[in-house]
Amino acid sequence: MHVSPDSGPPGCPLVDITARFMPRLTEFAFEPGLVAAVDQHAAAVRDALVPGPRAELRREDLADYVLGFTDVLTENGWREPVGYDFAAVRLTAVCWLVREHDLLSR
Repeated sequence: MHVSPDSGPPGCPLVDITARFMPRLTEFAFEPGLVAAVDQHAAAVRDALVPGPRAELRREDLADYVLGFTDVLTENGWREPVGYDFAAVRLTAVCWLVREHDLLSR
C-alpha cells in the first residue's frame, strides 16, 4: 500500500505516521529481528484495542491510540532516531497494522 499525504481521512493522525514510518517496513528484508519486534508490537497494540478474537481493528481506535502515544512522545521530547528504539518500533508496527487492515482506504 502506498500512503500519500492525501490518502485517508483529513486530519487522521495515521496519515502522518504512515507517511513517516511506512518506509521502514522495507527494512524487513534486511533485518529479521525487526520483523519479530514489529510483530510483537503490532500484537500488543491490537490486543489493547480489539475486544475479542473476532472483532475488527477500527481506524478510529488506532488513530486515538496514536494521538495518545505521540502526545506522550512530544511531552518527553522524543526525536525519531536513525535506528530503532521502542517508540520507532511501535510506530512502525502501527504502519504495519494500517497496511494489513487497509485502514486508510475505508
